[in-house]
Amino acid sequence: MTTPTHLHGTEAPSAWVQRWSHLVAPNATVLDVACGHGRHMRHFATLGHDVIGVDRNPDAIAAVAGLGETLCADIENGPWPLSGRTFGAVVVTNYLWRPLWPELLASLEVGGVLIYETFAAGNETVGKPSRPDFLLQPGELLNVCKDLRVVAFEEGFLDAPDRFVQRIAAVKPASNMTLPVRYPL
Repeated sequence: MTTPTHLHGTEAPSAWVQRWSHLVAPNATVLDVACGHGRHMRHFATLGHDVIGVDRNPDAIAAVAGLGETLCADIENGPWPLSGRTFGAVVVTNYLWRPLWPELLASLEVGGVLIYETFAAGNETVGKPSRPDFLLQPGELLNVCKDLRVVAFEEGFLDAPDRFVQRIAAVKPASNMTLPVRYPL
């Protein structure tokens, strides 16, 4: 069965996610938030990780059945369905719900990696999303990740398709970890 290519999550994995996937410890469990049709779940499963996807769309969840654990949940209007659980990585792309940030950060185990990429201010000049609620403000991800070890951060314009983004790869340090920390690039 072929998956339609116009559905969110059926396109190739994000280049940013692919670039920083090596930071995730071998055999770690990876949580894909707002997973869509599972492009990042598939990517991490191929790398040998257990994967968990959460999305509010039952069709998207049905499409990823068999890849790993799946949860159909409205994470904007209901409780966080993974409270108390931690993961070796949390991946979020093209999704922004600021009230969820404390849960996402708490979901990282020590040494866990946050890989986050979404639209930023300026995107309203080139397309959707255009509402400020759905666009990161300058440096916003850096502020959210102030207690993590930032490995990489970018913000700016990308083409094909035209969009403004902000993206970060960051690691949750042990409480006794001191700088400098080396991460393989």
